[in-house]
Amino acid sequence: MSLTVTLALLGAAIALTLFAGWRGARPSQPHRGVRMVPWRLVMVLAAAAAFLLIVHVAALLGMPQRPAA
Repeated sequence: MSLTVTLALLGAAIALTLFAGWRGARPSQPHRGVRMVPWRLVMVLAAAAAFLLIVHVAALLGMPQRPAA
């Protein structure tokens, strides 16, 4: 995957993490019904994807990796 695509995906993952964190922190509104999207789970999964993409960007930029033991 190229650096441009990786950075675009990283930006999208960070934006989704922030949006899901905002939505998950809002108080529930029982008169509107139940929440159909588990926003906290979406936030955690998007943050994990962002972390993996950060590691991938570092590998693309040539960061030295530790040798296998």
